[in-house]
Amino acid sequence: MNLRTDKISSFTVGDKTILRDEPGYLVNPVDWDDEICKVIAAEEGIELTDDHWAIIRFMRSYQEEHGVSPDARFVFNELAKRKSLNKTAAREQFFELFPYGYVKQACKIAGMMQPRAWSTG
Repeated sequence: MNLRTDKISSFTVGDKTILRDEPGYLVNPVDWDDEICKVIAAEEGIELTDDHWAIIRFMRSYQEEHGVSPDARFVFNELAKRKSLNKTAAREQFFELFPYGYVKQACKIAGMMQPRAWSTG
């Protein structure tokens, strides 16, 4: 994805300066850590619970293992398995946790780069 340097902003967490693109996604996902996650979640109006963290950890682990961010359906399937839910109930619970959706909130909070196009499941 081409980044316009005039549209890059920064914020500081501890001693780290973090760069973001115009919509607020991390420019360098390797900068992500738990503290940065909490800051972004707060900006999104989300108080992180154990369920949020489980999804975020799954997303980060998947990205680390596969070199790409997981598609939404993989996240919904993981939630269904973890909570013993059917796919529809897992999707509904996901949107209770991240009301603005997979790309708009979950990817941003988990420190993923902004996807060009994405299946929302």
